Amino acid sequence: MQTDTGSEWEAVFVDPVGQVVQQRWADAVLAVAFEELEPVSAFPVVPGRRWGPGQWWSATTGRHVACGSAAMRAQLMVLDRDPEVVGLAGRPVRLLWRDARGQVRSWVPQLFARHRDGTAAGRLSQHPGRRRPAGAAGRDGPGGAQAGWGYRRLEPLEKTLAANLKWLAGYRHPRNAGCPRLAAAVREAFAQPRPLIEGAEAVATRSKSCPPSSTPCGTESYDRSGDAA
Repeated sequence: MQTDTGSEWEAVFVDPVGQVVQQRWADAVLAVAFEELEPVSAFPVVPGRRWGPGQWWSATTGRHVACGSAAMRAQLMVLDRDPEVVGLAGRPVRLLWRDARGQVRSWVPQLFARHRDGTAAGRLSQHPGRRRPAGAAGRDGPGGAQAGWGYRRLEPLEKTLAANLKWLAGYRHPRNAGCPRLAAAVREAFAQPRPLIEGAEAVATRSKSCPPSSTPCGTESYDRSGDAA
C-alpha cells in the first residue's frame, strides 16, 4: 500500500491497476476520478435479507456499478436517468480521519456521482423503514469545501415509482436500442414540443424500413441525448 501521511483527512482507494492507495484527501479529490474506480471494499452480505449485493448496468457509464441492496439499486436507476450525472460508482473511496479524542474513524460513501459541472457527491442510501445516521463524515467531512465534494442522503423511493423506473430502465441497455434510424427519426420528430399523434405519424413512414424490434420506439435506450432517454 502506498501511504501519504500527515493530513487530517485521507482517502483510501483501489487505483486502475488494482493497487490500494492511501493519500491526502485534498490531493485525491482533485486528481482521482473516483467514478471510474472499483469498490474499495465489498458490500456486506447480511444473512436473512432477500436481496444481497449485486451490480447494476448503467447507461451513463456503459458498465456495471456495484450496489449493496435493492434500495440502492433503485437509487442508481434514479441517478442513471439524471442528465446532470455523468459518472457513477459504488463504494469507490474510504475516508479516514481522527475524531476529537484522537481515534481513527472511517466512512465509505455507498454511492458516488460525478456531475456534468465537475462537482461530485457521496451518497448514503436509506432502506425503507430504517433510518441510519449520516455519521461524522456526512456532518463534518471535507464536504463542499474541497473542490465541489458534497454529501447527500438518499431517501427510499415510493414503490410505484421504483417499479416504473425498473421497467423503463430495461430499455436503456444497448441490447434494446432498436433500429438506429428509427431512434434518430423519433428524436428529430420531437425536437420541439408537438402533439404525440403528430410526431408518431411523422415517424411512421420511416419505421417501415427498420427490422422488427421488441423495443417500442427505440428511444428508451442507452442514448441520453434527449428527455426520452
